[in-house]
Amino acid sequence: MTLTRLSRQKPPSLFITVRFLTRHLSTSKLRDHYSFQPPPSLSLDPQKSKSNPNSHKKQKPKYRPPSSLDQIKPIYSDLPFDFRFSYTESSPTVRPIGLREPKYSPFGPGRLDREWTGVCAPAVDPKVKSLEGTEDPNLEAKRKLLRGRIQGAPLTEAERKFLVEKCQRNRNKRQINLGIHGFLLSSYVGRDGLTHNMLNDIHNHWKFAEAVRIKCLGVPTVDMKNVCTQLEDKTFGKIIQRHGGTLILYRGRNYNRKKRPVIPLMLWKPQEPVYPRLIKTTIDGLSIEETKEMRKRGLAVPALTKLAKNGYYGSLVPMVRDAFVVSELVRIDCTGFERSDYKKIGCKLRDLVPCILVTFEKEQIVVWRGQDYKPPEDGHFFTDREFFDDPGCDMERSDE
Repeated sequence: MTLTRLSRQKPPSLFITVRFLTRHLSTSKLRDHYSFQPPPSLSLDPQKSKSNPNSHKKQKPKYRPPSSLDQIKPIYSDLPFDFRFSYTESSPTVRPIGLREPKYSPFGPGRLDREWTGVCAPAVDPKVKSLEGTEDPNLEAKRKLLRGRIQGAPLTEAERKFLVEKCQRNRNKRQINLGIHGFLLSSYVGRDGLTHNMLNDIHNHWKFAEAVRIKCLGVPTVDMKNVCTQLEDKTFGKIIQRHGGTLILYRGRNYNRKKRPVIPLMLWKPQEPVYPRLIKTTIDGLSIEETKEMRKRGLAVPALTKLAKNGYYGSLVPMVRDAFVVSELVRIDCTGFERSDYKKIGCKLRDLVPCILVTFEKEQIVVWRGQDYKPPEDGHFFTDREFFDDPGCDMERSDE
């Protein structure tokens, strides 16, 4: 009877058995004789494990997330020009009338040794508090001296042709897009033209090649002369060929990629300041009724041309100048454009033609030649193709 009951009893569970053994092994002397001691290579505690004397690898430091309490040293840059978000779509001569946001530096809080004024980070005085940085006359001379030191002796015709052939589309796929709308990249490539972060992209391309191909389309191509000037002035490079909106930028004979300039990156796009209105209530020299009548007539005039989005507009200024010979009003169709885009085009036409802006209604640009219109006497147009085969042209363009 007793044996039957014992046989019917359930054996103790595995959990109870393990718990019993661990409790007694931890307190008894049997642990020293029968417990397993893992080797140092399998030890879980890195402090107790003996390091291998044959391994020369340094242990990786533990990851530490960034904190706002860390004191970061501000970046020092000795580039002799003011830092702006866009160098082709903003002018230091035009003073804004207000700001849309506080003066938060787009480089990050405390990351740059220059003070952000809401428009630029001036190089002359880091403690300036005005909206517009005063340009130091010595900065231009310093830029020319630095650029001449990097460029060295001018290229020969054979060297130019070799570099141009090396940068053709069928041989090299590397390219920087300038002014093309629709790209969301770290360098803010869009309708803003030559941005500050694009300078860093150009120097990154110069790590692997002596020259880089730049494709310019959109609003900045209205004034290609300004685009070429800003590229050479801010990168200290040299344009060795230009065909339409395609540029080939050479880095220079004495360029050292290990000693490239320090270019701090902008972390976000700053808000544009408030500028004076482009279209006034009444045009200078006309009454209110005459202004309204001119706007009606301007919208009824046949369009001179219809601009395509992301197109090349290098011939727009000569077209408007030629149209003013036979007509006092010119209309340009900008259907499908962003309002800020055709406003920038109108602002460039006002300064380059020159002319008077009439209206931007219905996605149209209407300009008036003025009462006493005289065609520009210089008659110099920026040609669509330049090869720069003559070495002497380098010295002439550098003196301009």
